[in-house]
Amino acid sequence: MKLFEATGLSKRFGEQVVLEDITLSCDEGELVGIMGPNGAGKTTCFNVLTGRFKPDRGTVRFAGQDITGLAPREVARRGISRSFQIMNLFDDYTALDNVLVATPRVRAQGFNPWRDLGADRGAQEEAAQVLAQVGLAGKERVQARSLSYGERRALEIGVALAARPRMLFLDEPTAGLGAEGTARLAELVAGLRRHLTIMIIEHDMKFLFSLADRISVIHWGQVIAQGTPDELRRNEWVARSNLGALA
Repeated sequence: MKLFEATGLSKRFGEQVVLEDITLSCDEGELVGIMGPNGAGKTTCFNVLTGRFKPDRGTVRFAGQDITGLAPREVARRGISRSFQIMNLFDDYTALDNVLVATPRVRAQGFNPWRDLGADRGAQEEAAQVLAQVGLAGKERVQARSLSYGERRALEIGVALAARPRMLFLDEPTAGLGAEGTARLAELVAGLRRHLTIMIIEHDMKFLFSLADRISVIHWGQVIAQGTPDELRRNEWVARSNLGALA
């Protein structure tokens, strides 16, 4: 049984068909990539997979359970976390507090902006461990807005990890990063995949092909090719496209 499986997903907005009969899957411990040109439907697909949009047709299953159409909060409770193409951080909070508010023990009490987050020593230690995991040890007391762009990307992944997910979705994690930041992120993701199942949308083909076990190519809202990085390099459509040059 697949850990994660989406079958026959379709989604339209008004007269525009954005996804048509999308089928994707992920085994436990795999890193699966999604690539395609701008406007292909990749982020919409992620939003359907993680509960932000309800599909018009099709099913999404995780760990043997049907999670189709569940709200993002319910999807997260079942063990799925995600990052976003546009970062979603509390800029006036410290790096530590951003992670703290995402931990299960703090979420269980309900979000309260006036709560003293420093009062729970156990939660603070847990959050500090997450920051160390994403390479932000020593940045605990720095406001999120004061971190470098690459550090903010790492912090967003840390926020996703704070929920202790079984599966992690990453949406364009290298967006805006230079070569050095991308290399650091590749090291981070390579370490995370030893403990997590990961699905990732990525425009940087060198980054994606170096990490992924399998990749699906989405174009015109459909999956037009799937396979290992080596198989996709030999795929005629991918080879003729700009994606092939990047790969």
